[in-house]
Amino acid sequence: MRFFRIVPDFVVQFGMNGDPKLSEIWQQARIKDDPVKESNKAGSITFAMAGPDSRTTQVFINLRDNERLDGMGFSPFGVVSDGMGVVNELYSGYGDGAPRGRGPNQSQISMQGNAYLDESFPKLDKIVKATISEGKPAADAPSGE
Repeated sequence: MRFFRIVPDFVVQFGMNGDPKLSEIWQQARIKDDPVKESNKAGSITFAMAGPDSRTTQVFINLRDNERLDGMGFSPFGVVSDGMGVVNELYSGYGDGAPRGRGPNQSQISMQGNAYLDESFPKLDKIVKATISEGKPAADAPSGE
């Protein structure tokens, strides 16, 4: 899974599957909105959306305090508790996605997946492994994992 949209001093976005067949399955799934109970502070994790009840698998990490997103209905559901330094070092040279920036086109990611990203955006950072844990990360977990 690639960090496909990085807008410096704003957000890092990810959550599109690199396999077009899996991406197609999830493309029409929608997650109902949650009320905004926490602010979009730096390090908070929030679902991306394109209007009411339009959330899917895409999420973003706020790179700075983005309180203006609160009033737009963006409801944080988590926080980077360790490794924000790693998030801040993700490759951001492509910038925002097309057409606003030189970054990947989300329609192309959906249709071609990692083949498109590997060929056209080889410098994107990616998630190789993710684990779910309760509470604080294990003491032996590497920083940023």
